[in-house]
Amino acid sequence: MYKLLIGFGALVGGIAGAYVPALWGDNDLFSGMSILLSTVGGIVGIILGYKLAKRISE
Repeated sequence: MYKLLIGFGALVGGIAGAYVPALWGDNDLFSGMSILLSTVGGIVGIILGYKLAKRISE
């Protein structure tokens, strides 16, 4: 259960973070900001997935 939610959080966070620069007009998928925000989004997704899995298992 933990692995599934953590992996899902990392996937969704990474995709969302990579898409954020497209909202302000930077349409290059491999731009520096896209890669940076994808990493940040993935880390935030992992943290949220872990907290959600912990809350569900209680």
